[in-house]
Amino acid sequence: MTTIMVTTMIVLLLLGFPMMIPLITASAIGFFMMFNGFGQMETLIQQMMAGIRPASLIAVPMFILAADIMTRGQSASRLIDMVMSFIGHVKGGLAVSTAASCTLFGAVSGSTQATVVAVGSPLRPRMLKAGYSDSFTLALIINSSDIAFLIPPSIGMIIYGVISGTSIGELFIAGIGPGLMILMMFAAYSMIYATVKNVPTEPKATWGERGRAVRMALWPLGFPVIIVGGIYGGIFSPTEAAAACVLYAVFLEFLVFRSLKVNDIYAIAKSTGLITAVVFILVAVGNSFSWIISFAQIPQAILEAVGVNEAGPTGVLIAICIAFFVACMFVDPIVVILVLTPIFAPAIASTGLDPVLVGILITLQVAIGSATPPFGCDIFTAIAIFKRPYWDVIKGTPPFIFMLILAAVLLIMFPQIALFLRDVAFG
Repeated sequence: MTTIMVTTMIVLLLLGFPMMIPLITASAIGFFMMFNGFGQMETLIQQMMAGIRPASLIAVPMFILAADIMTRGQSASRLIDMVMSFIGHVKGGLAVSTAASCTLFGAVSGSTQATVVAVGSPLRPRMLKAGYSDSFTLALIINSSDIAFLIPPSIGMIIYGVISGTSIGELFIAGIGPGLMILMMFAAYSMIYATVKNVPTEPKATWGERGRAVRMALWPLGFPVIIVGGIYGGIFSPTEAAAACVLYAVFLEFLVFRSLKVNDIYAIAKSTGLITAVVFILVAVGNSFSWIISFAQIPQAILEAVGVNEAGPTGVLIAICIAFFVACMFVDPIVVILVLTPIFAPAIASTGLDPVLVGILITLQVAIGSATPPFGCDIFTAIAIFKRPYWDVIKGTPPFIFMLILAAVLLIMFPQIALFLRDVAFG
């Protein structure tokens, strides 16, 4: 049965069907083979509905809506200007500013693709004009945007938390340390690159210009305060923080900045609705697929066949990293989280691993895979946004992928990189 389900998915993917079709088709085939027909088809439908029933998932469309409002408004540009005013003049400062701006915008949007658009669109022309190669620029943008997977809010963390039953608030706080560590790695590499290539520096901003940039960015900086401070302080649940972000985004862009008008609401709502529909359909069919393979005890059989159950905690973490990294090179990250998390759940439970640490590692692997050839989703976002050929987009990615893999190794060796803030906040 497993072979038939997997083969069906691969064939349909190669034929170009959207991911939801291979998933639901494989689920239906598995259901038919287990129950000798479709006489109890309502069970499969019930599992699909159960996948989108958890209240925590309400946070997903809210964070998507908040990101859409900010992307169309001024929040992103104000954050970029603030970062540039402080570090734009150092060697590699423009590249460091790009990575830092991606991290900051990720902390207010939770979406890698929104970050590619909001930060990459204005900063790529500036980097090319400053003397950076296009391959380095594109690789920096798409990989720095993936830090949004780790810096709260993170849609990937929300999906993992719902599937695994892990606290989403704890995942959000635990993602801050690894996200900042990766930012420092990218910043160091950018400075080395600029020194080796002798890229000119930007003019140094005066303290008056920096003060103005900070004042302009004070309102957008309220987003991470609402999310992290609200959850850490026990004021909001993650879902309530998402709702507060939407309200804050509307307040800023429509009333304070006046960058959007009432006429823009329809386009924003339509965009958010389409993205949310895709995410929720994937969650629904992914849950049915997970139920089928769990009911058939396929995860136990796979883990026993490869010897993961006897590998110990470190071996299980390594196996998880490899599986999620490879899968996200070919398949949408949300689908990978939905399908693979239940497979590894028995091994995680039997080895006593901290589910928050596992969630951070999974989120990191999802981030790596999203920018890794051949089919990382952010690669195709960059191709569509910047109108560049596939090879130009992926040519500069190897150093960044190496740094992200190094970050995963460090997390396995030193889990407190992720767990320290979590223990402080929730200990």
